[in-house]
Amino acid sequence: MQAFGIRAIRLLIVSSLVALPCANAAIQQTKGNFEDKFRQLDEVLPTPNVYRNAAGEPGHQYWQQEVDYKIDATLDEEKRRLEATETIVYKNNSPDTLKYLWVQLDQNKFKDDSLSALTTTFGGIGNRGPATQSASGGKPAQLSLAALRRMQFVEDTELGYQISRVENKAGETLKITTVGTLMRVDLVKPLKPGESVTFDIDFAFNIVEEDAVSARSGYEHFPDDEREGGNDIFLVAQWFPRLAAYTDYEAWTNKEFIGRGEFTLEFGDYDVSLTVPADHIVSATGALQNPKDVLTRKQRSRLKEAETSDRIVFIVTEEEALENEKEGTDKTKTWNFKADNVRDFAWASSRKFMWDAKGHQQGGDVQPLVMAMSFYPKEGGDLWKKYSTEAIVHTMDVYSEFSFDYPYPVAQSVNGPVGGMEYPMITFNGPRTELQDDGSRTYTLAEKRFLIGVVIHEVGHIYFPMVVNSDERQWTWMDEGLNSFLDGVAGREWDPTIPWGVEPRDVTGYMKSNTQVPIMTQSDSVLRLGPNAYTKPAAALNILRETILGRELFDFAFKEYAQRWMFKRPTPSDFFRTMEEASGVDLDWFWRGWFYSTDHVDISLDSVYKLRLDTKNPDIDFDRERQFELDKPLSLTDERNKKEGIELWVDRFEDLDDFYDANDRFTVTNKERNAYNKFLKGLKPWEKTAFERAIDEDKNYYVLDFSNKGGLVMPIILELSFADGTTDSMRIPAEIWRRTPNAVSKLIVTDKDKELVSVTVDPRWETADVDVENNHYPRRIIPSRIEAFKAKPRSGNVNRDIMQDIKTELKTEDKEENDDTDN
Repeated sequence: MQAFGIRAIRLLIVSSLVALPCANAAIQQTKGNFEDKFRQLDEVLPTPNVYRNAAGEPGHQYWQQEVDYKIDATLDEEKRRLEATETIVYKNNSPDTLKYLWVQLDQNKFKDDSLSALTTTFGGIGNRGPATQSASGGKPAQLSLAALRRMQFVEDTELGYQISRVENKAGETLKITTVGTLMRVDLVKPLKPGESVTFDIDFAFNIVEEDAVSARSGYEHFPDDEREGGNDIFLVAQWFPRLAAYTDYEAWTNKEFIGRGEFTLEFGDYDVSLTVPADHIVSATGALQNPKDVLTRKQRSRLKEAETSDRIVFIVTEEEALENEKEGTDKTKTWNFKADNVRDFAWASSRKFMWDAKGHQQGGDVQPLVMAMSFYPKEGGDLWKKYSTEAIVHTMDVYSEFSFDYPYPVAQSVNGPVGGMEYPMITFNGPRTELQDDGSRTYTLAEKRFLIGVVIHEVGHIYFPMVVNSDERQWTWMDEGLNSFLDGVAGREWDPTIPWGVEPRDVTGYMKSNTQVPIMTQSDSVLRLGPNAYTKPAAALNILRETILGRELFDFAFKEYAQRWMFKRPTPSDFFRTMEEASGVDLDWFWRGWFYSTDHVDISLDSVYKLRLDTKNPDIDFDRERQFELDKPLSLTDERNKKEGIELWVDRFEDLDDFYDANDRFTVTNKERNAYNKFLKGLKPWEKTAFERAIDEDKNYYVLDFSNKGGLVMPIILELSFADGTTDSMRIPAEIWRRTPNAVSKLIVTDKDKELVSVTVDPRWETADVDVENNHYPRRIIPSRIEAFKAKPRSGNVNRDIMQDIKTELKTEDKEENDDTDN
């Protein structure tokens, strides 16, 4: 794609061609095997319109729907059940008249007859949840204990929604039709553009045990707590029937939720009241409206202190949380939260939580103070005390530089059974400490890295997609990939020694694998979601920033994209077009290669030729040719004949000598000299000047031959090493592959005293080249390692020493404890 002014003219032509039945046929390569890696994306991207323009901006008639919710919910801790009623106000901002609305019923995913359950394969690739393994060769099939636990939980628990009432404001029952995780609500009268409709839904469901079903929310049970029956942490998300998005590019986005592709939602205002056990602490999307009803005077004072504190302040201390989790109560409290202009609502509740907070003074007019807060049980330990809230503040500090000021009053990190999940103003994060025999709690380096990394990543999601509201169900990479790129930036500004996994080198294994699919693949069809939707797009953007565009152009364009689409719904074409329009660089080749194909980077330096310019003077050139022949290795046969004393025949008889024994084929005659003089005389003045200067400078001419073995065109980055010990770098733009995408040659000229001795392609591993060994010329010896090992004895039933094993004493539980004590 070109800059906007040129593009606008061309798009008028393209848009007129789109209506023709054979528009694409006009751009087909039918001769030879040429593949245009730089073919423009106009024929692939949707035609710009009044809703989304050619620059990648929201168009002058851009619209999106608005949905407001008022919810009253009660948590039954003993039954682990939620009962609620919600009032929904749906405003139709579209130009279309709607006869029905589609509502998402995400809890229905857990029913045993759901599309998710029925289409989960045994031992298949890309499954989400407990592991299974198909039989292979002599190895039996495997069913993990976690998979057995999940099957038993689903069998023993009634899952999915119970919808008891759907009525409009007039009290009329609305007809509903449930289709898996979706429900169609038929309206009494069509909803015209600009109109609103209000209706109520009463619903209930049994909360899933997250550890049992591997969900994105649920409860976690702690049976060993002092309280009789133990305690639970409830992480509640995808919990209320919520409107599916209605968009300009797809109308109703009613693709069923089967677990992999996340969510596509509308912005709105929320007023949510949560009735929970009175000793619970609640964290939720939004600002707490009734602190006097649910917090003690001391807790409110601490919260106020935290607003201006340089370090974290405990609202609920560890000692208070430990005391709180011992008893339990039959009483309840109702926490009321309000959240404006958010696309979702989630919450967490438990009597186990300690709670710390720190005010982030970000300034600006939108939200000058943001309360960064963390909620975690004793199992979080010092790991959470030290790093969770600090990581929240660090994330906001870095992300705001690349996008916009954090727009909400709170940013929260909650520890529970979910490894990592994001919602407006609240995130769920899983890492914990380990209780040791001496009563201390420790954590591994991996857990430390995991906590810092997951908090940065999930809080980063509050920017993408909770504010820049991309369609997660369709394009996972638009939030996960962009966010993984930014969490890599933030992570390396926290501690670059932590492997953040977004470097180009981190994606090479996936890019050359047979399980790679294009990044643009719909989320539920991706074979390996992690490397496809997270690592590869993050690495691509890292390359775009550091290698293709440079930081200044990239950062400007990326921030422009974020601010254009803040609180709006971008599509991939909006991102691609904005990045090009704002940077002023044609990037169609980059998007096509990295996002629409499964090509990989493998640029091989096949040969380097050192050339010397012929002088045309026979007295010089013929002598050079003679020396070239003399420099060739001596024939092995001639060398051995000489050592054996074999006398040459021509040396035995002098009369065999003739003219050519004194004059070899490189002897110069006046005929050659005359031809040289004639050549000089025939040159135009400028030709003679250029030629004579070149002869006088006698520079070194090197031709480097490259082949594109992976198919993905990229810049060729060179490190040139010279005989005098110096090095130089050269960066050749990707456009060198424009006409010959499979192989190219490049001429490099150096001064006479700068003799090239070696060349390395991509010496800093910037481009995700999957084979760095063919990047060296001359080839290098490949460094590796070898490990000595001890052969294992044979296994299997026939190899057991049953005669000896039959003497083994059966250990009781008491015997095992005594053995452990002795050790």
